[in-house]
Amino acid sequence: MPNFFTDPSGADLSRYGWTESLDHSFAAHRAAGLVPARIARVDRGRCDAITESGPVRADLTALYSPDPLLAPCTGDWAALRPGPEPALVALLPRHGTIVRASASRSSHGQVLAANVDTVVVAVPLTAPPAAARLERLLALAWDSGATPLIVLTKADLADLAGPAGVAAAQSEASALAPGVDVLVTSVATGQNLDVLAARLTGGTTVLLGSSGAGKSSLGNALLGERRLDIGEVRAQDGKGRHTTVRRELVPLPGGGVLIDTPGLRTISLYDAADGLEQVFAEIERLATGCRFGDCAHETEPGCAVQAAIEAGELPRRRLDNYRKLQRENAWAASRADARLRGERTDRQKAITSHLRATYKFRDRQS
Repeated sequence: MPNFFTDPSGADLSRYGWTESLDHSFAAHRAAGLVPARIARVDRGRCDAITESGPVRADLTALYSPDPLLAPCTGDWAALRPGPEPALVALLPRHGTIVRASASRSSHGQVLAANVDTVVVAVPLTAPPAAARLERLLALAWDSGATPLIVLTKADLADLAGPAGVAAAQSEASALAPGVDVLVTSVATGQNLDVLAARLTGGTTVLLGSSGAGKSSLGNALLGERRLDIGEVRAQDGKGRHTTVRRELVPLPGGGVLIDTPGLRTISLYDAADGLEQVFAEIERLATGCRFGDCAHETEPGCAVQAAIEAGELPRRRLDNYRKLQRENAWAASRADARLRGERTDRQKAITSHLRATYKFRDRQS
C-alpha cells in the first residue's frame, strides 16, 4: 500500500488535512479499490477533487441526496472510484461543519463547508461592526465546533476617526464575541497579515462574511497570488457584488487549506443552540445566578440578568438579540421536526399501500 503522507509520486494529502486517523478509517474503502479525495469545488453534479495522484474532475451522481445536509460540499473527504470516468461513491464522516438554514427558506439546512478547523469572520472597518450580523456569524462558527477568529479588514480605508476609531471598533467586536480573538488587518499595507498567516498554518480555514467584506482580497494576500476573484464595492452602501460565486478550497503556502465562500446576505440559523450559548456566554453565566431556574429574564424577582442590565453591565440589546435568535432557531428546529414527521408518515403510508396491494393480489390468486 502506498504511503499517502510521503509518497513523492503524488500529492501530499496531509497538506490538505488528511490524517492517520482518516487513513485508518479508510481501510475498507481502499480494500474495495477506492482512493481518498477531498472536494475542492462542487459544480452542477460534478466536482473538482484532490487525490494522491493530483486533481481530478469527478462525477457526484452516486452521492445525490434530496436533503441538502447530506449533499457533498466543499471540504468533504470522500471515497473516489478511479478510472476513465472518476466518481465519488461515499462521503467520510464530517467534523467542523458550517450549517445555516437553507437560503430558499425551506425546512432544510445547508452545509457551507465541511471539516473546518478555523472560521475567519471578516468584518470591514469601513463602518462600525454590525452587532446583530456579527453575532449570527459567530453562532454559525461556534456551533460547527471550529474555532472562530474575527478579522477586521480594510484598516487602511477605515472611516472611523483614525487609530482611535479602529481601536474602538476592535474593542466593540471583542465585547460582542466573548472568548474570540480579534485581529485588525489591511491587505493594502500588510498590517498583521503575517500574524494571521501564522495563526492559520495547518488545518482548514473558511472565510465567512458579507459581500464586500474583503474575504477574497484577504485570501489572495494569504495565498501570495491573485487566485480568488475580487470585485468593486458600491460607494453608497459599502456592499459588494457576489464576485465569489461558489465555495472553493485552495492550499495555503505555509500548510493547510483555505475555503473562500460567497458573501452571505442572509444568515438564518439552523439547529445552532450550542453556538448561541457560546456567543452569549455572559448571559448564560449570569442566568446561573437567577433566583428561579426557569427565569425568563423579564419581570421575575431576583433575576441576575435584569440586574446586570440595570447596573449597565449588560446591554439590553444583547438580551433582546439573544431572545430573537433563540426564537428563530426554535422555529427552524420545529419546521425540521415537522418535515421529518411528514416524511415518516409518507413512508408509512407507502408501506401500508404496498401491503394492501399485495394482499389484494394474493386474494385474487386464491
